[in-house]
Amino acid sequence: MRKVYLLILGILFAQNNYAQDITDAVRYGLDEIQGTARFRAMGGAFGALGGDMSAVSLNPAGSVIFSTSSAAFTVGWSELNNDVNYANGFTSSNDDNFNLAQGGAVFLYASGNPNSKWNKFSLGVNYERTSDFNNNWLANGTSGVSIAEYFNGFADGLRLGDISALPGETLREAYADIGATFGFGHQQAFLGFESFILEPDSDTDDNTMYSSNIADGTFNQRYLLSSTGYNGKMAFNFAAQYDERISFGANINAHFLNYERVTVFDESNSNAGSLVNNVGFDNTLLTTGAGISFQLGSIIKVTEELRVGLTYNSPTWFRINEETTQYLETNGSGPDFPRVIDPRIINIYPEYRLRTPGKVMGSLAYVFGDKGLLSFDYSRRDFSDTEFRPTSDPFFSQQNAEMSNLLGVANTYRFGGEYRHKQFSFRGGYRIEESPYENDAFFGDLTAYSLGIGYRIGHLSFDLAFTQAERQVDNFLYSNAPTFREAATVDTRFTDIVFTLGFSL
Repeated sequence: MRKVYLLILGILFAQNNYAQDITDAVRYGLDEIQGTARFRAMGGAFGALGGDMSAVSLNPAGSVIFSTSSAAFTVGWSELNNDVNYANGFTSSNDDNFNLAQGGAVFLYASGNPNSKWNKFSLGVNYERTSDFNNNWLANGTSGVSIAEYFNGFADGLRLGDISALPGETLREAYADIGATFGFGHQQAFLGFESFILEPDSDTDDNTMYSSNIADGTFNQRYLLSSTGYNGKMAFNFAAQYDERISFGANINAHFLNYERVTVFDESNSNAGSLVNNVGFDNTLLTTGAGISFQLGSIIKVTEELRVGLTYNSPTWFRINEETTQYLETNGSGPDFPRVIDPRIINIYPEYRLRTPGKVMGSLAYVFGDKGLLSFDYSRRDFSDTEFRPTSDPFFSQQNAEMSNLLGVANTYRFGGEYRHKQFSFRGGYRIEESPYENDAFFGDLTAYSLGIGYRIGHLSFDLAFTQAERQVDNFLYSNAPTFREAATVDTRFTDIVFTLGFSL
């Protein structure tokens, strides 16, 4: 029989518990266009240009392109509009927020040796958001698949004695004990059994087969997702310029990860023969992490007009911690209802490591003197190289094998242009980011366009940018469920307005 573990401050210290999956790896591996208004207005196509704080985070050789020591700070307003299709139901929602998108400075040092061709050096530091996780959407429809399938998928093949409360044991104690002893999957099976959603074929500890107390038919379902958080990067930069034509640079990057998500699921049915007619299932997730990566880059001035850039981004090595809570309530006919399982337990999972894929980028830019410029960036990332660690863990080994098969190469194309007239600059950009999945019908490509304007007076510059992007994704309601594979198609439009204040030091 299972041993009951004592709880300290209501916190469960779980071992061999994992709830991570491929969607987590993709979420933390993607990076968006963030940063200064000039950078964003030109679609982020700065790999061969430099001379911008966000360009430093893109190609570390870009810091030495500045003519003087400089600093910039960027604030932004973002809006997400979601159109959601689920089980023949359609809903729309929007969410907006303000944030600090970027802040940094570069310090230039001229060579003091007139005989050396190393004519300039730079040191810099720059912070910017690489992903924004603020999102809200609602799925509402009538499905032919009940949430009972979620719990049955976990329970199938598990001993009843391992997913049920012991005599005299409270539901809270049993939930904590099962999680600590067996892990996440057994906890989900426990919730299904103790809420009366699942019915064992025989009432013995060795039973491993279960049926549903929710009869087949149609189910009115409502699923709400609300998330907050960000992925941020602090770049510490060094660069040098040789013979005023070739620039080299390196960044050491510190990454900061915070993701909080709440999901609320409600299901009702009036199907003949259903013992359970209503289900409410709530989950919360808190993810925090830190990581490190490095970048190497160069910019070559082929002629006075033509520039070429090359950048290598290493993989990012994250260390991640996760916490979850759960709540389940069922209702139906009979004296046993309503049935509420509210453990008020924080499941703390063991720290795990995630390696997101590296990236290589090639860039071209053509500068028309002081009149303007055109630029183009191409980058390549192989998301199938994403890896959970330790790889010796059987669960992570299985997830890595799935990512190797389901994920693939994602190419990104960025185009940007700028026209200058006196103290004003007018900008535009366009970009395409391919899906990290082999099947882009499931997770679509992102397309975006951008516009911007800048004004410079003395040592100050004022820049404003408008960007809009769109991507369609099929979001599984419960991506880690073995058999409940219901998904909502979410068509998201990202709208951003950012303002940058820049000044020479």
